[in-house]
Amino acid sequence: MGRLLAVSDLHVGHPKNREIVASFPPGGPGDWLLVAGDVAENFADVEWALGVLAGRYERVVWVPGNHELWTRKADPVTARGAERYRMLVRMCQGLGVLTPEDPYEAWEGPGGPVTIAPLFVGYDYSFRPDGARTKEEGLAHAYETGVVCTDEYHLYPEPYPSLDAWCAERIEATERRLGAELDPARPVIFVNHYPLVREPTRILRYPQFAQWCGTTRTADWHRKYNTAAVVYGHLHIPRVTYHDGVRFEEVSVGYPREWQRRAEWFGTEQPRVPCQIMPPPPPTVTPSGAPEGMRG
Repeated sequence: MGRLLAVSDLHVGHPKNREIVASFPPGGPGDWLLVAGDVAENFADVEWALGVLAGRYERVVWVPGNHELWTRKADPVTARGAERYRMLVRMCQGLGVLTPEDPYEAWEGPGGPVTIAPLFVGYDYSFRPDGARTKEEGLAHAYETGVVCTDEYHLYPEPYPSLDAWCAERIEATERRLGAELDPARPVIFVNHYPLVREPTRILRYPQFAQWCGTTRTADWHRKYNTAAVVYGHLHIPRVTYHDGVRFEEVSVGYPREWQRRAEWFGTEQPRVPCQIMPPPPPTVTPSGAPEGMRG
């Protein structure tokens, strides 16, 4: 019959997370896997993990997170910005993995057909801290409080003058494509590394981190289009929320210190991955002490 499954933030540079990917359960006929970014920092690790997953599912769909786009001295691949993204896309296409640059495909299992729309739109610092009127004020607050995303040191926008300029170009190109290619009569599932709306970031322990978590320019996409669900990661808070009646699924694994705590809550040794998106699974019971709606 087939299932539509999802995972994100595998971070396989951590040995325990690499073990999770190595032991990932193989899918059955018709099973697709959505990978919502942050597979790893090093190019070779991203290629290894996606190669493993591509061999276990009928179709794998990947979108970039911020970590894949980092350029670090420890990585032999020194490409930056848009050039690095293009290299990741070519690598995925060589593995048979769908990317935001490929034609949208339809998953036709139970509850389908649904169009799968992988997105890469980035962020533009518009999820500002309360009281911050500009990007500069928001960043100043982050530096003053010591809560600064590592992107500021490893994520380069080249050839764009800034990350928000790169984000603006990606949004405009994506909106043109969505308007031209989506069939309004067929539901769509969006896959993006960041949530398309700001509300999921309200649960962050350090709210000033939200400015590295998306853009206000996508806030109406789940209403504008015939959206069945939105799949995302980045926050490392796996849970289900609803916004304007649309299901939003945060499907992160996260770092070992994070998923080990969740595993204890749910009485398991490893995180429960991947998450099932279609057909919609029954609601799960959230253990006492865990954030509302959290997945195991």
